[in-house]
Amino acid sequence: MNIHEYQAKAVLREFGVPVARGVPVLKPGEAAKAAKDLGGPVWVIKAQIHAGGRGKGKFKEPGAGDKGGVRLAKSAEEVDQYAEQMLGKTLVTAQTGPAGKQVNRLYIEEGAEIAKEFYLSMLVDRTTSRVAFVVSTEGGMDIEKVAHDTPEKIVSFSVDPATGLMPHHGRKIAEALALSGDLAKQAQRLATQLYAAFTAKDMELLEINPLIVTKDNKIRCLDAKISFDNNAMFRHPDIAALRDETEEDSKEIEASKHDLSYIALDGTIGCMVNGAGLAMATMDIIKLYGEEPANFLDVGGGATKEKVTAAFKIITADPKVKGILVNIFGGIMRCDIIAEGVIAAVKEVGLKVPLVVRLEGTNVELGKEIIGKSGLNVISADDLDDAAQKIVKAVKAAA
Repeated sequence: MNIHEYQAKAVLREFGVPVARGVPVLKPGEAAKAAKDLGGPVWVIKAQIHAGGRGKGKFKEPGAGDKGGVRLAKSAEEVDQYAEQMLGKTLVTAQTGPAGKQVNRLYIEEGAEIAKEFYLSMLVDRTTSRVAFVVSTEGGMDIEKVAHDTPEKIVSFSVDPATGLMPHHGRKIAEALALSGDLAKQAQRLATQLYAAFTAKDMELLEINPLIVTKDNKIRCLDAKISFDNNAMFRHPDIAALRDETEEDSKEIEASKHDLSYIALDGTIGCMVNGAGLAMATMDIIKLYGEEPANFLDVGGGATKEKVTAAFKIITADPKVKGILVNIFGGIMRCDIIAEGVIAAVKEVGLKVPLVVRLEGTNVELGKEIIGKSGLNVISADDLDDAAQKIVKAVKAAA
C-alpha cells in the first residue's frame, strides 16, 4: 500500500525523523492561509500523487503552467496562484504513463537552504531476507541512472534481524556520504530512527530523495516515499486509514475486496490463472505470440465459485480486454470449481469477447464436461502453448 508524501512525513515524524514543516491542501483557497501559517519567505508547492518524477512532470491542461508538479513560491499570493493552477489538473510523469494522474491534493512546505543532496532508501532484500539500506552521494537524481552510469557511487548493506541496527551501520552511512563530526552523528541517529519506523510499521520501501544537509549543517528528509506490506495492514489500522483509493485502479480495489491478486496492465488479453508463477508464464507466452496481457490475476489455490465469478467480472469490466484466457492447473484448486465460476460469471455479465479455457489437474474431466454442457461459446485448449496461440489468433481475427 502506498501513501502520499505528506502522510509519509507524518509517519516519520512520529519516530523523530527530521522533516520540514508543511500543510496539506485540498482546495485552492486553503493554500495562501497555509503559507501564512508556515511563515516565509519561501514555500514549496508539491503535487501529491502516487508517482515519482513530479518535478520533471508536465500538466496536460494548458492553464496549469509549465513548471511541473513541484514549484517554488516567494509570496503567499504566488502559492495561491500555483495551487489554483495545479489542483484538479492531470500531471504526467515518467511513472504515471501517458494517461497521467489527477492532482487532488497539494503539500505546502517551508523552503530549505540546501548545501548538499544525498539519496537514502530502505527495502526488504528478498535475497537475504533482511532489511537493506541503499545510500548514495547522488541525491535528487534517478537512482536507476546512477546505478547504470556510476554504480560505484551506490553503497548498500543489510541489517541482521537478530541484532537489529548497530552503531557500525550508522557509521557506514556517514562514511558513504562523506559526513564527519556532528553531521556524522546526525546520520547515525537518522539511521536508528528510520530503521525503527521501517520495522515498526511493516514497510516494504522507504525512499528519501533527496536527503539534504542544510546550510546550517542540519540533516533533513526533503522528500519521502513509503510503501507498506499489504499483508500486515491488519496490525496497523492507523496506516490502513491513510489509503487513498482515488490513486488506485478501480478494478484493483474491487479485487482486494475478494482477496484476489490483481494488477491492471495495458494489453488486450485478460488472464485468470491460479498461482503467481503460472500467471507470469501465461503473460510471457501471450507476449511470445504477439499480444500483450491486460492484467495479472491470481485467484489463488483455494478459490471458491464466488471468488472465480468476481475475478471474471473484474476482467470483463476492463474495456481494453479483447479476449480472455483462463489457465488453471488444479492442485488444491479444483477444475470443476473454476468451470462453475466461469459459467456463473458469463451468465451474469455476458460474453462479448473470445474465451479460451485450459484446465488441467484435479477434476479436469468434470470441469471440461461442465463447460461443454453449458452451451457457452468457449474455445477449449489442451495445454498452455495451445491456449496462448488460440486466444491470440481469436483476438487478431476479431480486430
